[in-house]
Amino acid sequence: MTEQNYTAPDLALVGAEHVEAYRESGGEVGYLWNGVPTLLLSVTGRRSGEVRTSALIFGRDGDDYLVVASMGGAPRHPKWYLNLQSEPSAVIQVRDERITVTARTATPDEKPRLWKIVTGVWPNYDAYQARTDREIPVVVLSPS
Repeated sequence: MTEQNYTAPDLALVGAEHVEAYRESGGEVGYLWNGVPTLLLSVTGRRSGEVRTSALIFGRDGDDYLVVASMGGAPRHPKWYLNLQSEPSAVIQVRDERITVTARTATPDEKPRLWKIVTGVWPNYDAYQARTDREIPVVVLSPS
C-alpha cells in the first residue's frame, strides 16, 4: 500500500470520547470503528503510576490479541507502548469482557506473519510505516 492509497479514517469518535463511549456501552458504541474491531487497553503510566486507557484497533492470533504501536506513523512510539515496556501487565476490554493480559513486542522472526494479520484488519498500517523511519512494533497481548 502506498501513501496515495491511504484511506483517511472517520475521526468522529477518538481519544477519551471513544474510551468513554466504549466503557459506558460495554462496547456497543466504539467496538467497531471505521468498520474494524477495537479494544480498550489500560496500562500503568511509567512515570505517573496512573492507569491510562487507549482505544486501539486489534487483530487476533489464536488466543492472543495484536495491537500496533503506530501512532499514525509518528516519529515516536505511543506512550501506551512505552508504558507496556516498563510494566507489561495490562487489562484489555473487548466489548463488555475485561481480560488481564501480558504484553510483549513481536520478535523480528514472528513480526512479518503478525504484520500480515494486522494489515489485513487495517491496511493503513503500511502507509503509517512508510511515513516513519522507526520500526513500528506489533504488540502481542496474551491473556494471563
